[in-house]
Formats: sequence, C-alpha cells, structure tokens
Amino acid sequence: MKLLAIETSTPGSSVAVVEDRRTLAAASRIDRAGHAGFLVPAIDFCFDQVGWSPVDLDAVVVDVGPGLYTGIRVGIASAQGLAAAFGIPIIPALSVDAIALEAKTGHRMIWALVDVRRGEWAVARYRPVPGGVVKEGVTELVTPDELKAMLLASTEGSLVVGDHASLPEGFFRGLTNVKTAKPRFPYAVALADIGAGKFDRDEYPGPDDIRPNYMREADVTINWDKIHAESPWAT
Repeated sequence: MKLLAIETSTPGSSVAVVEDRRTLAAASRIDRAGHAGFLVPAIDFCFDQVGWSPVDLDAVVVDVGPGLYTGIRVGIASAQGLAAAFGIPIIPALSVDAIALEAKTGHRMIWALVDVRRGEWAVARYRPVPGGVVKEGVTELVTPDELKAMLLASTEGSLVVGDHASLPEGFFRGLTNVKTAKPRFPYAVALADIGAGKFDRDEYPGPDDIRPNYMREADVTINWDKIHAESPWAT
C-alpha cells in the first residue's frame, strides 16, 4: 500500500510518502500563509527521494480540517487533482485526530486543539488506549472561556495538545490537573497512519464527496472545476 499524505490545514504544513505504514520520506514547514508555495515542491521532493511518481500511489490522504480556510482548500485541491488524474481514492482525515494520535500520555485524557481564528478553537477529546487513542464525543467549536470551563469540569487528569500556545495569556492559571504537550500541529505521518487504517477497511468516500470540515460557514464558495483545471496533476 503506497500512500501520499497531505497536511495543510494549519501553519504546520507537511507531506509524507508511506508504504505499508512505513514512512519513506517527509517534508514540513511552518508558515501560516505559505501552503500553496510549499505543497507541490514538497511532494516532488518526497517522490524524488523514493523514486516514485503519482502513478505509483494507491491513495492520497488529506487533512480536511478543522483549521485554516486557505490551507484546507489547498490540500483538498491537490488531492482532488491527483485523484482525478490518476484514478486513486482520497482518504479524508481530521486535524484533531492526527494531533491526538501523536500525543504521548499514559493515562490522561487528551484534548486536541486547533486554532481556527476569530477567537475560536476546535477541540476534541480522546482516551489513550494501547496502540492509539479512542475519540470520545464529537469535535466542538469553543471560545477560551468555554474550553476552560470544560477542563475545570473534567474529573480526570487532562493533557492539552495542539495549538494551546495561541490561547490567551494566563489561560492555564488555576487548572491544576491539566498539562500541555506536543505536538502543536498535525503531521502528515500521523495522517498517513489514520489513512492506512481507513484504506484497509475501505472506509472512504468518492472523490467528489470530499468536503472541507470548517466547523462553521465558509467565507468562500469553492469552484471545484476551476481547482481541477489549475491542478498540476490535471489531465
């Protein structure tokens, strides 16, 4: 199974090429506004490192959000172009799931955060289990005050991962049973791990059914035909 994973939903853009759950090459960059300029050269770099071309891929995994509008669009557009040009499936994954999967904890409840701007954060909770995490509940959109109330109400030790550095200064004051840890942003290697499981179980939609998970009304209407036409992989 040969996968390309694309992560552009946050300032931490990354790509990875993975074969049978083994990472062969990866590239990353932190830049809030540089997703488009990073992605195609990074993919080409990873392909060159392993001697692949897009025709070798079995699927492409892409982060569909929540996160930054522009970054999500760039990632999905590239995945759509590859899927259309080479007849491969797209496997959607969530940024919060990838963050939680990378968190290192033995027993604390994991809270994965993504800063979606406008004073709101996407948050989801996960319970660590041997070999991974199990999501509890749904991804929610919260303000800092709402998040703090949720953490205060929790009776379990909590580990906050993701973009907690963007929370207001002093946010964690008084939260005695809460710790913070890496990663700050989701990483393509974790996306690939999520995507590999879905690929094995045939759990993915058709290419035309892939949509961004903005967690709120989008500021723009996406012209998918125009995106496909402009993709470097379009035929």
